[in-house]
Amino acid sequence: MVHSIVWRVDTAEAIASQAQELRRGTVVLACLALLTTPQYGYALLETLDAAGVAVDGNTLYPLLRRLEKQGLLTSEWNTDESRPRKFYRISAAGAAVRDGLIGEWHDLVDTIDRLTKEA
Repeated sequence: MVHSIVWRVDTAEAIASQAQELRRGTVVLACLALLTTPQYGYALLETLDAAGVAVDGNTLYPLLRRLEKQGLLTSEWNTDESRPRKFYRISAAGAAVRDGLIGEWHDLVDTIDRLTKEA
């Protein structure tokens, strides 16, 4: 006797969850692309949001610190205003990594385009 299991899937919820997974890996590339001009964390959050890249501050700030520790970003404190702000900018190593990731991104987009056209 063969038994089959029927799973009930909330399609909208599944799409939202999987879309979040897709976007997770793109935040690094988005940050490296945007930080050719110095920005502080909150301004970067707003810029990403305006561009359609939804990211939470609890995700972005640790990511910026990690990228800085890896040598992909540099930072500088601006104490000229009443509230000190840490400004981030891409380093030379970060620019090289960004350029490599852009190539990887284009290859991935081409591959997914090809696969989805075949499906």
